[in-house]
Amino acid sequence: MATQPILLTEAEIALLSKEVGRSSLMGKTIATNQKDVDAFMQLPIDIPGHGEAGGYEHNRHKQNYTYMNLAGRLFLITKEQKYADWVIEVLEQYADKYLTFDFHVQKNTNPTGRLFHQILNEHCWLFYTSLAYSCVASQMSEAQQQRIQERIFEPMLEMFTVKYAHDFDRIHNHGIWAVAAVGICGLAVGKREYLEMSVYGLDRNDTGGFLAQISQLFAPSGYYMEGPYYHRYAIRPTCVFAEVLHRHMPEVDIYNYKNGVIGNTVQALLSTAYPNGEFPALNDASRTMGITDMGVQVAVSVYSKHYGLDDNLLGMAKIQDAVWMHPCGLALSQAFEQATADREIGMPFWPSVELNEGPTGESGAQGFIRMQDKNQDVFQLVMNYGQHGMGHGNFDTLGITYFNRGQEVLREYGFGRWVNVEPKFGGRYLDENKTYARQTIAHNMVTIDQTCQNYFDVERADSVHGIPHFFKVDSDSIKGMSAFANDHYDGFEMQRSVFMVNIDGLEAPLLLDLYRLNGEGEHQYDYSHQYEGQIIRTNFDYTTHTELDTFGDKDGYQHLWRVADGKVDGTALVSWLQNNTYYTWLGTSSNDNGEVIFTRTGANDPSFNLRSEPAFTLRSNGGNTLFASVLETHGYFNEEFEQSVTARGQVKNIEVIGHNNLGSVVEITTASQVVTVMISNQQSATDTTEHELEFNGQQYSWSGFYALSSRPVA
Repeated sequence: MATQPILLTEAEIALLSKEVGRSSLMGKTIATNQKDVDAFMQLPIDIPGHGEAGGYEHNRHKQNYTYMNLAGRLFLITKEQKYADWVIEVLEQYADKYLTFDFHVQKNTNPTGRLFHQILNEHCWLFYTSLAYSCVASQMSEAQQQRIQERIFEPMLEMFTVKYAHDFDRIHNHGIWAVAAVGICGLAVGKREYLEMSVYGLDRNDTGGFLAQISQLFAPSGYYMEGPYYHRYAIRPTCVFAEVLHRHMPEVDIYNYKNGVIGNTVQALLSTAYPNGEFPALNDASRTMGITDMGVQVAVSVYSKHYGLDDNLLGMAKIQDAVWMHPCGLALSQAFEQATADREIGMPFWPSVELNEGPTGESGAQGFIRMQDKNQDVFQLVMNYGQHGMGHGNFDTLGITYFNRGQEVLREYGFGRWVNVEPKFGGRYLDENKTYARQTIAHNMVTIDQTCQNYFDVERADSVHGIPHFFKVDSDSIKGMSAFANDHYDGFEMQRSVFMVNIDGLEAPLLLDLYRLNGEGEHQYDYSHQYEGQIIRTNFDYTTHTELDTFGDKDGYQHLWRVADGKVDGTALVSWLQNNTYYTWLGTSSNDNGEVIFTRTGANDPSFNLRSEPAFTLRSNGGNTLFASVLETHGYFNEEFEQSVTARGQVKNIEVIGHNNLGSVVEITTASQVVTVMISNQQSATDTTEHELEFNGQQYSWSGFYALSSRPVA
């Protein structure tokens, strides 16, 4: 009845054992895991009862499965019996108690388990514990194995595939964990039918199961529709279960399935990261997740073994300073060791990339543009013009974020949640996640008539997507992308075109942003910007309010204090200092009237759930409009040494010359030159489309999506 290790052969165990005590990445990984597991094993074994999400009981069960998983492999690699004995003792105590626990009281929409407040966490427990069991089962009597299977694994398998069958085939990150856990457990207890069920779904009709999950959740580009935060969470069961199938169902040819979707999705996840290794907070997301996450470590190791290596992956391994404790990780460790013997491995620099969305790649895209300045600092611009992202989606199609100098400059709020902080609604999503964080005004974009995109209707939002216009990154002087969102407000067409431009005389690339809105009648347009730091100067007078009122009464506006405002005649300038860098934003609208409103989150927040963060909004009223703005990065400030260099930028003005359905023309004036930018507004345009426009008696002509020209300042 004894099972064999699911993910290791005897020959592979022997190779891993040779790494013990070495200074290689694998050697360091084994040593770190030994240290952590040894410390945890010193604690009394505890199988607690029910507790709040994120509370002691939750985290103790999580620690138990985490360290059982590591200890099981350490037993095989180090041959130290203490690791197997500890895993067996923990399993014995779970076998004593598991069926004595009733199901948690349901407090949200997720079904509950016996150990955790939601079944997802129970999936995780089974996933890791089944792997651990397969490593130590040879050290157990047949009676022990039968008892553990009958009192833990079989009830869980029944719960996941019968009681909660609807959740098992759910196309979602929860579903990936469910099928991976059940499939691995089926192998561990010698019931292969559960592996088949996990691959092909309960009804074997392609509507559920692992193959359906990776076919529908991952686009051909590899992008995961819920965004990098949930991608980071889903990548671990995806890659581990892929390795299980590679070994136990080779007929599936999983690493070549759907044109290599496993490899594509690993590359896609890595290519979304900011230069500091953190993932942009697209959709509901923590702002603190990055490439050192254990799931990403597994993904890099799997990719290296099955798809090959390049300097970016070696650089990623250098940052992670660890690998998956598995033969895939050993392959990466050996490659890194060989490469570093010959040369210094640099930091990874992912190229600009457009990642299409949807099962067939026809549901919009996410754009990631990168450009380096003269000091090799990486600037990254992200724009969302893809799908909504299901229940975790934000209402922010055409929203952007911007990163340079090691910090996010045009910022994303992230989700409204205090993960695992039990007093804050048990660590679950807060009401403010819906009432503020997911609302359009909470993002760097335009809100029409103070209403949210798709009117906060998830079903409606899931039925539409952005439309890519162009993504051009082949020039060192200008890189840009443009997209349309024509179904997100009733009666409105929206187009956003964003560029990073190198202009002579400027110390860093300039961010150029054109946001065009077409609709019947007159409307209010709020062009918002989320920033961090201290306002340094403006070019308009504003009034600060000693008695605060809210920015509005719904759709996120009710959570914003209106702290100051001022009328704008022409182009508005707002300059701020964020850490050691100055930023100057200049913006205007083709409508004559304008007002800048400074806001701060925190209104209508009696439980202090929201972080207090500033923003400013350029408001314009009228008919069809084009917002045009530039953001200049400049100067240096050091408070310790009282140094301040170039506190004022070189850009003097941006002006909308004209716009229509064919194209838009704007002019940027710096201290030394005037740069004219001409952009196509034709959805059907190509690289060779000819454009002829006339504004104010001046002819403008160009070929392709956009063109630039410059002349000296008169």
